[in-house]
Amino acid sequence: MQETKKNKIINDPIYGFITLERGIVFDLIEHPFFQRLRRITQLGLSYLVYPGAYHTRFHHALGCMFLMEKAILQIRNKGHEISFEEEEALKIAILLHDIGHGPFSHALENSIANNISHEDLSKLFMAKLNKEFDGKLSLAIQIFNNKHSKKFLHQLVSSQLDMDRLDYLKRDSFFTGVTEGNIGTERIINMLNVVNDHLVIEEKGIYSIEKFLIARRFMYWQVYLHKTVVSAENTLIKILKRAKQLIQNGEDIFSSSSLKIFLKNNYTIDHFKKNDVILETFSKLDDHDIYSCIKEWSHHNDFILSSLSNRILNRKPLKIKTQNEKFLEKEINKLKQKVSEKYNIPIDDTNYLVFTGKVSNNAYQYHKTH
Repeated sequence: MQETKKNKIINDPIYGFITLERGIVFDLIEHPFFQRLRRITQLGLSYLVYPGAYHTRFHHALGCMFLMEKAILQIRNKGHEISFEEEEALKIAILLHDIGHGPFSHALENSIANNISHEDLSKLFMAKLNKEFDGKLSLAIQIFNNKHSKKFLHQLVSSQLDMDRLDYLKRDSFFTGVTEGNIGTERIINMLNVVNDHLVIEEKGIYSIEKFLIARRFMYWQVYLHKTVVSAENTLIKILKRAKQLIQNGEDIFSSSSLKIFLKNNYTIDHFKKNDVILETFSKLDDHDIYSCIKEWSHHNDFILSSLSNRILNRKPLKIKTQNEKFLEKEINKLKQKVSEKYNIPIDDTNYLVFTGKVSNNAYQYHKTH
């Protein structure tokens, strides 16, 4: 695949001007797989609570790459070698770390696809792009999969203190207006160092890290696990599962051609690995597919599908009750019976309207889900 030879400057609301250098990094950004991230919101349905939270995975990926450039410079200045090839690979790895996200970020992982994580899909997209770019992503993939001999390179991409977390905390704080989540990314990056092949923070940066951890915990409760957001995202999952049930039962419902394929079939990660067409079809899905369907489904004659769709469109989230103990089965069944009688629907269908789940504040964990 031929590479373009030009530079571009993007004005980012968080960091100011970001220069996209010519070569493979720029060509990857121009690729349709990456451009799709412009149409996938970073925080899913959080804009129902925070109206400014319409920023996208595209914004976030570019921000991560910008921070990676800063981190590489700091580590080099402290005497640690990072070759030009490793620098380019690091920028590619962080740029593509979220390329496997589906519409509304996490909803698709739990509904129309069978528990396929965005990390798995990101690896498949990287492998496909590597073929298109004649193997030029091989080192980036090696770093992304933690197969490189320098372990600290992977830690810059994925760890407790990677460029992903540094960007999304600062960016999400900015666009939601939740100022408590604003962290000093520049200060933290300036304190980065490498000891025994591991990424570390210098002692004088400990207070910045304490603030970082507190900010993460606050953002989880205030934004990522806000009860209205949790309700809305679970409602979206139920909508997609209902649509899938109806279409697999032979009912013809409105859908984009790409989404319909996933509604009709029960794909696993093995299907994606064996059939490139499935990954190509997934690459055409974005938030617009889901929203156009929800608008149509809000008028559908199926009560479950239409009522849940209207709740998303008109911000009428299902009521959510939280408690530390598990809800009693007797209590749940009683609620289901009341809903069945009120809306005159079969008791089995009440599973779409009355359901339980659990959330926890995993602000400090090795495996990330953001």
